[in-house]
Amino acid sequence: MLIVSKHIQLPDTEIEVNAVRAQGAGGQNVNKVATAIHLRFDVMASSLPADIKQRVLALRDQRISADGVVVIKAQRFRTQEKNREDALARLQALIAGVLKTPKKRVPTKPTRGSKERRLQSKSRRGQIKSMRGKVSDT
Repeated sequence: MLIVSKHIQLPDTEIEVNAVRAQGAGGQNVNKVATAIHLRFDVMASSLPADIKQRVLALRDQRISADGVVVIKAQRFRTQEKNREDALARLQALIAGVLKTPKKRVPTKPTRGSKERRLQSKSRRGQIKSMRGKVSDT
């Protein structure tokens, strides 16, 4: 059971975890032992609430496939147990990041003082530029 928040828990049956061989350097150990974890989580088939499903699928994240499956490969550690914990923690962080509803932006207007300061700086800059012309011999 993966506990995301006090209201949202994912049963182990919804998370598919496979052990695969890790990539990269590691010598004989990496060639013999399947220490990397390949985690798959189908968002649409999960028990998440509908609004959270939509927010997860709306994320622009490369770990989410077009089918709505979250794929996480964990191979940071040398042991299978630590990689499994890492993959589950990354899935938990992905879903927990979506739980907070974004605040609606309240449009504001610039103050009168800021408008005046902007116009004064523009006119000051214009005066500086106008002084750059050729000097006449009068």
